[in-house]
Amino acid sequence: MTEPPKEISLVVPVLDEALSIAPLMDQIQRVATAQAWDYQVIFVDDGSRDATWQRIVEQAAANPRVHGLRLRRNFGKATALAAGFQVANSPIVVTIDGDLQDDPAEIPKLLAAIAQGNDVVSGWKQDRKDPWHKVIPSRFFNAAVGMLTGVRLHDHNCGLKAYRREVLREIELYGELHRFVPVLAASRGFVVGEVPVRHHPRKHGKSKYGWSRLAKGLLDLLTVYFLTGFRQRPLHLLGGFGLGALLLGGLVLAMLSFLWVITRTLPGWPPLHLHQRALFYFAILSILLGVQWLSIGILAELIVAQRPDTKPLAIAERVGGELGLSHAEDSPPGAQEST
Repeated sequence: MTEPPKEISLVVPVLDEALSIAPLMDQIQRVATAQAWDYQVIFVDDGSRDATWQRIVEQAAANPRVHGLRLRRNFGKATALAAGFQVANSPIVVTIDGDLQDDPAEIPKLLAAIAQGNDVVSGWKQDRKDPWHKVIPSRFFNAAVGMLTGVRLHDHNCGLKAYRREVLREIELYGELHRFVPVLAASRGFVVGEVPVRHHPRKHGKSKYGWSRLAKGLLDLLTVYFLTGFRQRPLHLLGGFGLGALLLGGLVLAMLSFLWVITRTLPGWPPLHLHQRALFYFAILSILLGVQWLSIGILAELIVAQRPDTKPLAIAERVGGELGLSHAEDSPPGAQEST
C-alpha cells in the first residue's frame, strides 16, 4: 500500500472565531508532529469583526508554518477557500473548519484514503453533534444531491476534506459551491471517496448558517446540476424543454384545427370557436415558451464558447512569509491576486 502523503497544506476559513484559533493550532501541531508532516497552515479570515485576525497574526509570528489571509469583507466560505487554495504550496490540500467541531486527529484517515487512489476524500460526521434543526435539513439535502448528481456521500457539507492539487486546478469556486466540490470533481473524472470522522460540539461562537441555508443549497444544487451535466451543451437541456413545449403545443393546436374543420363540414355538429377554448391559449403559450427556451439555449451555447474573465480575490493583508502565488501555473483557476 502507498504511504500516506506527508507534505500537506491545511486551509482554514474562519469568521469570528477568535477564541478557536489558538486551540485549533495546538491540535494541528500535535497531530503534525506525531505524523511527521511537512505542512503549512493557511488561515483565511473572511471578514471577521472580532479579534480573529489579531489571533492569526500572533500565530504567524510564533510559527513560520502559519500563514494568514484577511479578506476585505465577508465574501462567503467558497471565496475564502478559493483564496486559501490559491496560495497553498503542497500537493495535498486539506480543508478544516475553524470552529473546533472538526478534529485534526482525523486528517490521517483522509490522507490514507488519498494514498489508496482517491483524488478527493470527504469526511462523514457519523455522530453529528449539531441540533436536530440542522441535522434533518442536512440529511434531506445530502439525499437530494446524491439523487440528482449520482455522487452519493453522507455529508457533502463536511468541512473536513482532502484534495489532490490537480483537482483544485480544474474547479472554480464561487457563491456557495464549496459544498459541491466532490460533485464538481467527479464530473471531471476524479475519484471521490468518503471516510467517517469524529465531530465535536461547538464550544465558541455560533453557527453561521440558518434555515435559509437549505433553500440556497437547493438553488446551488440546480446550478451544479446544470454545470456538471450541461455546461458544455446547454442547448441539450434548454432545447429539450423547448422542443417538448413546441411538440405539445403543436399537437394540441393540430387537434383543435382538426375539430374546427370537422364541426364546419359535417352536418349536425355545433361549430367550434377556438377563441372560446382554453386549450387554444394553452397551445399558443406552449409554442411561445418552446421558442423562448430554444432561443435561450442557443444563446447559452454562444456564451459557453467564450470563457469569461475571472475576477480577482479581494485580499487586504497577508502574513507568514512566502506562499505559492509566484507559481502561477500551479494556482487553481478563479483565484488571481488583486492588485
